[in-house]
Amino acid sequence: MKNHHTNHLIELLVGTLFISTSGVLGKFIDLPTPVIIWCRCALGALFLYGFSRIKKFNIKINSRKDFSTVFLSSLFLGVHWITYFYALKFSNVALGMLSLFTFPVITALLEPLFIKTKLNPIHIFLGLLVLLGIYILAPEFDFESSQVKGILLGLFSAVCYALRNLILKQHIGQYSGTTLMMYQIFILSILLLPVIFIMDVGNITTQYPYVIILALLTTAIGHSMFIHSLKYFSVSTASIINSLQPIFGIIMAFFFLKEIPTWHTFFGGSLILTTVIIESIRSRRA
Repeated sequence: MKNHHTNHLIELLVGTLFISTSGVLGKFIDLPTPVIIWCRCALGALFLYGFSRIKKFNIKINSRKDFSTVFLSSLFLGVHWITYFYALKFSNVALGMLSLFTFPVITALLEPLFIKTKLNPIHIFLGLLVLLGIYILAPEFDFESSQVKGILLGLFSAVCYALRNLILKQHIGQYSGTTLMMYQIFILSILLLPVIFIMDVGNITTQYPYVIILALLTTAIGHSMFIHSLKYFSVSTASIINSLQPIFGIIMAFFFLKEIPTWHTFFGGSLILTTVIIESIRSRRA
């Protein structure tokens, strides 16, 4: 049993590491952001469809209501990815990923709007801590600053990601994570198809290796491994381990993009990650 636990923990860590590559790849790939997201979705959907067929998963959506829920969550996922990649372009990997990782606390603040629960005062306190962390991240809170624009886009991306997760959690429980992910990115690949014809894709052939890594390693394999690990760990435990993403991302950006984090990043990022860990442990105990 102990060996099984270790194997599942390694799977969760590797899945988190693979997902963390989104920061470096999103910053590095030299294509318009909507085009990057379309490539990620189209190729990722193909990979997941092939995986589902090999594993003989049931990929049927049972009702129109469920499909409507999947469609709505796909829209929030698309906006989340696009604004997150713009956040990376405007600022850097560290600021983009740390801003995004406010989503666990944002989720806790928004959850009472979706289910009949009262807002817990601790969530207000953690929300204020996150805001303080964001304030520390920004060297000068000037709306003309590209770094501030990146942080604000990262925050908006976190709100969209939280809404997407809450919508799925509320309405759909009978489908596998792989099936839901496949449908969401397939829908996005259809909706974003026009960007291929109206945006500059002249150098797409030189970027294909990195786009394939983003679609296969980051999206299809990384997210599937992470979702699969939820069978063996609580969401809270997975969230704590998942908070390693910005740390992995910052390390990758240092080696591959030569981005050196500032002290503002270290202090603000530590505060944000601390709130994520506190909320994860608190919700687990609750």
